[in-house]
Amino acid sequence: MQAIGDAMLNGFMKFASLKALVALKDGFVLTMPATLIGSLFLLLANLPFEGYSDFMAGIFGDMWNVGLNQVSTATFNILAIIVAVGIGYAYARNEKCDGISSGLLSLVAFFIVSPSSMTLSKDNVEALGNKTAELSGIFNQTWTGSNGIISAIIMGLLVGWVYTACIKHDLKIKMPDAVPQGVTNAFSALIPGLFVVTGSAILYHLCKVFGGLSLTELIFKILQIPLQSLTDTWGGAIIIIVLMSLLFWCGIHGANVVSGVVTPLLLANTLSNQKLFDAGVAPYTKANGYHYLTPQVIDCFCKYSGVGLTVGLLVAALIFAKSEQLRTVSKLSIVPGIFGINEPVIFGLPIVFNPIMLIPFVLTPLVAMVIMYGAISIGFIAPFGAVQVPWTTPPIISGIILGGWKAALLQVIIGVIAVFIYMPFVKMQDKICLEQEAGSAE
Repeated sequence: MQAIGDAMLNGFMKFASLKALVALKDGFVLTMPATLIGSLFLLLANLPFEGYSDFMAGIFGDMWNVGLNQVSTATFNILAIIVAVGIGYAYARNEKCDGISSGLLSLVAFFIVSPSSMTLSKDNVEALGNKTAELSGIFNQTWTGSNGIISAIIMGLLVGWVYTACIKHDLKIKMPDAVPQGVTNAFSALIPGLFVVTGSAILYHLCKVFGGLSLTELIFKILQIPLQSLTDTWGGAIIIIVLMSLLFWCGIHGANVVSGVVTPLLLANTLSNQKLFDAGVAPYTKANGYHYLTPQVIDCFCKYSGVGLTVGLLVAALIFAKSEQLRTVSKLSIVPGIFGINEPVIFGLPIVFNPIMLIPFVLTPLVAMVIMYGAISIGFIAPFGAVQVPWTTPPIISGIILGGWKAALLQVIIGVIAVFIYMPFVKMQDKICLEQEAGSAE
């Protein structure tokens, strides 16, 4: 077993040392300040306690949470921008080139291939007095947030590669030695910048002409189409939960991407179940028209500490980890994680593009889905109806509200299993972190 573990670790290390992957991980780490601060303000605006909102409104007025929501919006909705700059910067810096110029060119390239207009609803058109239903000259936060991250990754890597290749092959404007370094870097970026902007413009033009959308929109659409056919089946449930984790591991907010497509169907399932409950239809089986896959199953059991059920990682790290990095990230992330906010560990460890964490990050919620789907199928708990709980409601509490002690027990079982699944991978990650910390100390 030790030999197998060492072989796996060596394979992960080789994969993790790829230039592109190192740039991805380093770039995503730069999002940590924004995600931690945004998580804190988001939590303060949505604490799932009875009467909390009314209490705050009574003290600060009906608009008490406007500023709090603005912070979370301004942080999470610009993650793609941070990623584009961070990856471009990290790629060039790791190649001993000027990271600032590369990062800024990556940002320019990302904006070029992203939409700069949005379609207005009929009400908005009338309210704004527009003659057309399209508003141009804007950067839509729909695409600068989680939905645009894959495009930001592509442009960050491409620009980083192009920029460093140009600099290393002396495709740059050279300045005398007496010229300040900042000015030299600016002129050195002109020729790589010309290649980057021209290539981005061509890419945007081709996507618009042949696809009718920008690259960022086209990628999102391509991801959505396969999700349209998912239904309330074992296969559909597995695909939905795996896609959420897999996309998040790639830096895309998988829950947002997948939920945008399947949530209307899942909400319809809850309403259909509620009608059957009200009519007294029993037993609670598919043969009688009940649906097993609902939003509550996903939100409160398969990702109740965030996508990937990262509570298992955090608890395992707090118990077994010895590295300062892993323990510090876990301590900072455990409280937000209890309330379903796991961006701090996703981007702070990071889990994103971390090959060691791919298997548990996908496997843990998959096991949770199998447990939940099986528990409903055999009648251990009933399918869920129209009763919903806020997504920030901690486990156990949400389980009791939705399905009594049986649902809470399932959450505990899932949490324990999550810790055991993450444990060996946490130990591997901890070993790497310890080696890095020892090297830094030397």
